Amino acid sequence: MNNSLVVYLKSLRTFCAFAPTKLSSFAKSAWQSMKYSCQFICQTNPLFIQVTYFTLISFAGYEALKVLNSQDKSNTLKDLDVLFTSVSASTVSSMATVEMEEFSSKQLWVLAILMLIGSEVFTSILGLHFMRAKFNTENSLNTRDHISHVDIESINVTNFDPNTSHGTKDEVSFSELHLANKQHVDPKTTVLLGAAVTVYLLITNLGSSLVIYLYLKLVPDAQEVLKRKGIGLFLFSVFTAISSVANCGFTPVNENMIIFQKNSGLLLLIIPQMLVGNTLFAPCLRFMVWSLQKITGKQEWSFILEHPKATGYRHLMSTRKSAYLVLTVVGFIILQTILFCSLEWSSEAIQEMSSYQKIVGALFQSTNARHAGETIVDLSSISSAIIVLYTVMMYLPGYTSLLPNYDDRYSKAEKRYSRKGLLEDWIFSQLTYLAIFVMLICITEREALTTDPLNFNVFSILFEVVRQVTEIHCILKRLSWFILP
Repeated sequence: MNNSLVVYLKSLRTFCAFAPTKLSSFAKSAWQSMKYSCQFICQTNPLFIQVTYFTLISFAGYEALKVLNSQDKSNTLKDLDVLFTSVSASTVSSMATVEMEEFSSKQLWVLAILMLIGSEVFTSILGLHFMRAKFNTENSLNTRDHISHVDIESINVTNFDPNTSHGTKDEVSFSELHLANKQHVDPKTTVLLGAAVTVYLLITNLGSSLVIYLYLKLVPDAQEVLKRKGIGLFLFSVFTAISSVANCGFTPVNENMIIFQKNSGLLLLIIPQMLVGNTLFAPCLRFMVWSLQKITGKQEWSFILEHPKATGYRHLMSTRKSAYLVLTVVGFIILQTILFCSLEWSSEAIQEMSSYQKIVGALFQSTNARHAGETIVDLSSISSAIIVLYTVMMYLPGYTSLLPNYDDRYSKAEKRYSRKGLLEDWIFSQLTYLAIFVMLICITEREALTTDPLNFNVFSILFEVVRQVTEIHCILKRLSWFILP
């Protein structure tokens, strides 16, 4: 018995002596594996990372929806419908094969989370984290050599004054040092920018949820609609706010926003939510960074404002480009609102609304065309000309600008050439011609489109316009062979 105890104690002592070494070795191996995995992910093609990310969250959302679906015996959603809805929510595409009221409250919360983590703002934050991880996984020796080279070159070339007798060297400014290599921005700058975008995401979603909730609390008519459908005010507020900021287009009710078409106050509250999450995200972010620079006075914020391209964050733009983008977005909304009011003022879709409600509804509908997806009317009931207009608006990217974005360093000749190229791209492009002619024909043939939809529909008009434009192009091309030497 004593011999066994002695052997056991010796074994225990040996284990205690070697256990820390083994655990330390295992921890180092695990850390190296995680480090190399992170480095591999950061160096992988961004498209592959995005596809992998959206695939993972879509299937994770599908599993969560299925688990919650199985708990509710009265809910019999098909697997394909659940998967399609999960993918639609995670990619904020607002396409559904089932009515939203068929989902339980818990499932709606899952969809809200999917819309949040699939939104443009959230995924851009992940991009900033990948950018920072890529900088952190680079060889530290090469980084130190690069910094030394930047310091010497900046001082000797930029700041050395040959006219001084002693050859004194000026101090290198913060902005010049950071701008010396745009591929190696100070990680602290990236961290601050990521924090700013995160705060922006929280403010927009929480603030939007709060204002919608307060409106529902103060307006009994809107409360009554949700009570009849058995939807909580808090759930509706958060879900609609996340969907609006993410520009997804989902709402917890089957009719989308049609049942709220007379609640002009709610529509006016949702309009800026859609803009700050999509087309006006870049200008609003720049304004936020400018505010932080004024409040804190940090040099990192000044660097971000002065050199937005150096950060590698595509949603950060210069002041000029941000101003042009705001003018373009506002111009498109005004144009759509005027056309919608001109063509749909007496239509059956909005005939029960007052003049003020029609204007607000037209403004709401025009804002949704790029690219939110919420609607206050049945799109099948509006004219074909408006459908064509919305199609063109959906085709345009979110950061489309109709004004030139050249820098101040360009010469007058280059600026003049840029304006000429812009005019040629927009006024003389075939897409512009097609959109204009199809819309004009749809406006002039509104009665025929209604009475004879077999021969007069948008597709047949588009087909004929494309055919005629192609024939004219071929004729002009043949004539050019005779005219040109």
